Amino acid sequence: MLKTDARIAVLIPCYQEEKTIGKVVRDFKQVLPEAEIYVYDNNCTDRTAEIALAAGAIVRREKRQGKGYVVASMFEQVDADIYVMVDGDDTYDAKAVELLLQPILKGDADMTVAGRLDTFAHKSFRNFHIFGNKLVCAIINWMFHSDIHDIFSGYRAFTREAVKLIPVTAIGFDVETELTLQALYRGLVIKEVQAAYGERPEGSFSKLRTGSDGLLVLLRLFMMIRSYKPLTLFGGLSVLLMLLGLLVGIRPVHEYLASHYVYAVPSAILASSLVVLSFFSLGLGLILNSMNLRLLEVEKLVRKWEVKEAAAVTKSPTEKSKSEL
Repeated sequence: MLKTDARIAVLIPCYQEEKTIGKVVRDFKQVLPEAEIYVYDNNCTDRTAEIALAAGAIVRREKRQGKGYVVASMFEQVDADIYVMVDGDDTYDAKAVELLLQPILKGDADMTVAGRLDTFAHKSFRNFHIFGNKLVCAIINWMFHSDIHDIFSGYRAFTREAVKLIPVTAIGFDVETELTLQALYRGLVIKEVQAAYGERPEGSFSKLRTGSDGLLVLLRLFMMIRSYKPLTLFGGLSVLLMLLGLLVGIRPVHEYLASHYVYAVPSAILASSLVVLSFFSLGLGLILNSMNLRLLEVEKLVRKWEVKEAAAVTKSPTEKSKSEL
């Protein structure tokens, strides 16, 4: 049993989890007796909300269908010092929450993630899911020089500051990818801990669709990289275009050096176009990167101003008069 003075909120997004939600709520009440447990009903047609309420959870409803909408509403509506987010399917070990909270309570992390790929049960994952997870992690680690191993984990803990800084725009199961990318972009510290990951109980089913949700995650990844790492994306494209242009231009250049005449005119035009596009892509990346850095600076300044204003509001009238003198 973990004891702390910090206000902890356990956030559980749910859709059709009547088979498991009661046990999940009871398990977290046992491990975190002082925490408030929120179950968000995402248009369930079964008894999820009823069972969660009977187990002692605070039940709220999100009428917009999609896990991303649920997470956005949870972050906006719940006030706490530390947030724990977990799925309602009873695949995560409630006791592992202590491992998640330790780095945050020590001030060593802004977000912690329960890594599952080393300790998952048989048949917990499909092979393609593991491959996709590793592929996306490899891309993100290369882009942000990070060390992420399980980007799709739904078992996470956040500081209050992290929750307020991360805007959630995802709709579906790509929300975990966005949470990680937004945190890395803003320089937040993410730490992973290993936690057991089990199979779904009999009668419970996964809502994840391998094909469509996988494509959605890849699209989200591309959009985020385009927005937050434009120089890397467009700079890489520039290098590729330049190499193709040089490759195509070998023949016309050789002809001109040998006979002072270019016979392969189409190749010469294509090579020139590729080189021009290469410089255009590099220029676009530099401009977008510069704008990106300025926007990040503005965001940090606004945040500092908000913190300063909040501190001023909490000052007593006596303290205010003394500071003015």
